[in-house]
Amino acid sequence: MKALVFKSPWEMVVEDREVPVPESGEALIQVIATGVCGSDLHGYTGHTGRRHAGQVMGHETVGRIAALGDQSQGRTVGQVVVINPAMSCGVCSACMVQEEQRCESLRVIGVFPEHSAAFAEYFVAPIQNLIPLPEGTPEHLGALVEPLAVGWHAVRRARMESEDLVVVLGGGPIGQAIALAALRAGLTKIIVSENLSSRRALLERLGVRSVPAEELASAVQAIAPSSVTVLDAVGSSESVAQGLSLSGRGGRLVLIGMSEPQLQVPAYEVSVKEREIMGTFCYSKEDFRSTVDWLAANVDTAKLLVDAVEPLASGPNVFHELASHQRDASKILLAP
Repeated sequence: MKALVFKSPWEMVVEDREVPVPESGEALIQVIATGVCGSDLHGYTGHTGRRHAGQVMGHETVGRIAALGDQSQGRTVGQVVVINPAMSCGVCSACMVQEEQRCESLRVIGVFPEHSAAFAEYFVAPIQNLIPLPEGTPEHLGALVEPLAVGWHAVRRARMESEDLVVVLGGGPIGQAIALAALRAGLTKIIVSENLSSRRALLERLGVRSVPAEELASAVQAIAPSSVTVLDAVGSSESVAQGLSLSGRGGRLVLIGMSEPQLQVPAYEVSVKEREIMGTFCYSKEDFRSTVDWLAANVDTAKLLVDAVEPLASGPNVFHELASHQRDASKILLAP
């Protein structure tokens, strides 16, 4: 089979590899499409150190069951499924209260290098992590469930009230997912900060107001909300400082973006004004399952999120163009 392999920073190649064989409790997935995530790009450039030489990445994916191990768990060969890449133990205290994203043993397919993942023609995944894509849903859109679930979990965890102003820093795929999740939650006051005009135009088509970063503070002040919750989809020292300045006394800053592994935080802005900084990561199994249903019910909206579907063989060029900002795109899917 063909697989897109990370060799070293700024170097990816398409290689021939053996088709994996599913073990007990696993399924062999024939990949339909896999999204290029910002975290993949950060790993590709070596910026975060979260990807390793020889690794096959890819965690935003949809595929067709090609074979099953010695169990089926209600799944059938030929079934189109979305793959939840977050593998939890199922028995720890976090898993027992359906907060699987906090599992001490959590491993994410496409992130930990020992598991060959979804930028390939085939890969294996636990059967229990497969969610059928509802009939009638365009198959390639299933690759959007993972980032959309990230946004839904972040909004759910932020515990916002209906009158809160939701400020999203960064209008890339995760910022878009957060904005859509806020709409999904019934929130109506939403502003997304984004400097790329193409992304601002997309957000407007999604029904969300978007402004350049330099206009964000005045836009928030014009609304004069009683409560502001800032969701940072960038994750840099600069964005954290901006988020704290916007959140107001007693406000909340939710960290989702992972642009920088180490952040400088203006501590007095947190303590003196009794602000709260909250982390959010991945999603629970229920967050993921419910987002599959949301996607199936909102196909026209989901279609707007995909810029292009490219063949897997174009993967090295796609990664280079996106990472070097030579291509103006939010979400590219690679399809074997």
